[in-house]
Amino acid sequence: MTMTGTYKIADVVIEVDSIYPEVHRYCADYRCEALAQFAVRITQSDIAYERERSELTDEKEGRTPMNYPDSYLEELAVYRKIAERMPKLDTFLFHGSCVAVDGAGYLFTACSGTGKSTHAALWRKLLGDRAVMVNDDKPLIRVDDRGAVVFGTPYNGKHRLGSNISVPLRAIAFLERSEENFIRPVTAMEVYPKFIQQTYRPADVTALEKTLVLADRLLSGVSLYRLGCNMDISAARTAFGAMSR
Repeated sequence: MTMTGTYKIADVVIEVDSIYPEVHRYCADYRCEALAQFAVRITQSDIAYERERSELTDEKEGRTPMNYPDSYLEELAVYRKIAERMPKLDTFLFHGSCVAVDGAGYLFTACSGTGKSTHAALWRKLLGDRAVMVNDDKPLIRVDDRGAVVFGTPYNGKHRLGSNISVPLRAIAFLERSEENFIRPVTAMEVYPKFIQQTYRPADVTALEKTLVLADRLLSGVSLYRLGCNMDISAARTAFGAMSR
């Protein structure tokens, strides 16, 4: 017996048919009653695939493989299937932390453990109510003739920091740790490998090709920065001062 719910994510209405109920609680803030544009249906083989990927990732990063419950792995399977379909709708999944300030989106990206979430928290501390968390982990980004827009999604990190909102993307910072804070503009060519590394790359060849096209359009249309930062509030001042100009 499957469980079904309909959700509006990145302005796309998606029907989700699941084996377990947890994914519907996870996506509850995005529930809607509109007619679905496409459906995601999960099987036990999808869950087995996520388990295999998780074990390989744990081993690669030197961690003891975790015995994740099937319900958690199903949540991953749902988002993977959504991400596979989104490029056809000019949208792709990206690993980063996005904060909205005064209605504009600022996206921070780096390898896991570098401090994206910490830096985003410093922005919220510095700017107070002006700063709203869009998504702290895996936002969706749409790129079309009007520019780039970042969307909040249910998949917003272990601390569940995010909002069901969308904002135009103004700038991207490629984070690195540094004792001294600095920020400088960079070109798309300089950061392209790092950007693609943090972009979800679909298994479907056509969807992958479209994702690369969208990445090129995005990188040519927003401000790009290399950001060296410590974990002090001064890092947020340095970053915001440059990225908001």
